[in-house]
Amino acid sequence: MPRYALPPYKIKMVEEIRLISKELRQKRLEEAGYNPFRLRSEDVYIDLLTDSGTGAMSDRQWGALMQGDESYAGSRSFYKLEEVVKRITGYDYFIPVHQGRGAEQVVLPLLVKQPNMIFLSNTHFDTTRAHVELSGARAIDIPAKETYDASAVFPFKGNFDLEKLEKQILEHGIERIAGIIMTITNNSAGGQPVSLANIKAVREISLRYGIKTIIDGARYAENAYFIQQREESCKHMSIKEIAKEVFHCADIFLMSAKKDGLVNIGGIIAIKNDFALFQACQTRVVPYEGFPTYGGLAGRDMEALAVGLEEALDPAYLRYRIDEVRYLGDLLQAAGIPIQFPTGGHAVFVDCGQMCPHIPFDQFPAHSVACELYIEGGIRGVEIGSLLLGRDPDTLENMKAPKEYLRLTIPRRTYTFEHWNYVAEVFKNVFERRESIKGLEFVYESPVLRHFTALMKPIQA
Repeated sequence: MPRYALPPYKIKMVEEIRLISKELRQKRLEEAGYNPFRLRSEDVYIDLLTDSGTGAMSDRQWGALMQGDESYAGSRSFYKLEEVVKRITGYDYFIPVHQGRGAEQVVLPLLVKQPNMIFLSNTHFDTTRAHVELSGARAIDIPAKETYDASAVFPFKGNFDLEKLEKQILEHGIERIAGIIMTITNNSAGGQPVSLANIKAVREISLRYGIKTIIDGARYAENAYFIQQREESCKHMSIKEIAKEVFHCADIFLMSAKKDGLVNIGGIIAIKNDFALFQACQTRVVPYEGFPTYGGLAGRDMEALAVGLEEALDPAYLRYRIDEVRYLGDLLQAAGIPIQFPTGGHAVFVDCGQMCPHIPFDQFPAHSVACELYIEGGIRGVEIGSLLLGRDPDTLENMKAPKEYLRLTIPRRTYTFEHWNYVAEVFKNVFERRESIKGLEFVYESPVLRHFTALMKPIQA
């Protein structure tokens, strides 16, 4: 048997990519204000910025597109998608939205009943944290103690610290806790999975104190695969059975379907046994996203998503998906490049704080390495560190992330092992001259989600 799983598909269409000259890459990065988000995709050779909406759809999904019912209200496509979502989750109510942040802006403010409330999470990702703060609440992360020990071999680094979770609830007071958000897989921690045992324990705590539990489940299928492979008590369970057990442990499911929905656009709000909350969400969906039976999506998008949700639970697909990430991680680790280990589900996270200790956190070492990676080989990654974490909403001081990660995010069903060989070779070249990499400072900084639109420049010695 091969060491890494073979792709469970064949390629029937290709898209041209090209590597522009190093001189032109340098010029393009300067024009983009040293922010890879501002680069044109045509100037990127291997695009590892995100796995959100960047994957390839299957022949079945493309066929489903042609069946889209574009009625404004009550389309056939909505009811097809609703049936799939309810069957997978076991939840009572479903509303489509255009993407995950659409779900967050609809639901999270409804859980904030008074000023200065708090959401607790294993780790809030960037848009979740932003919507928490925009709702007037505060976000507190409670990752497991193993989460940020990058070299430690621990199978579920995405877990909550259960002792600290309960302590935070008691310290702040039950009435101030707006909700507990379980991010699966835990993106900011390195795409790390959360165990079913940990999820069940969080649920027990939430029920004990009467607190709503929300699954931020953009990558719930990948998390279910890790549970099956790494949690001894779950090895006999199917991926779908594990997913159903996970959903049983929450009240609300929010999903950016652009990840484990295998589509280019789409999101999900699913609610278990709370008709009043469902009605309130419907009310907010209309002005923010669209009519409740399309939520910002065309009928063809809902058709593709209905198929993609099923395909993402296929064990053969998941085995290759996880092995693809592991392959790139193994290449980097063999070259001595420090990564979050073991690799997670959707990306390889390089520890740039360890790689470039000479760059202070507020000069953004991972973002600096991202810029060098683009100049060196046309590869676009994304910083998951202090730049993404942002400023303290009260003091406006730069917050220091636990780790300064560069995320090499792998789109689904898009690249080949030869692309990962190239990425590893380019990264080795950058790693060899890591001591010469300079930090960055702001030219322009947005007050919200600054990493998307910031303009920067290298700090001169």
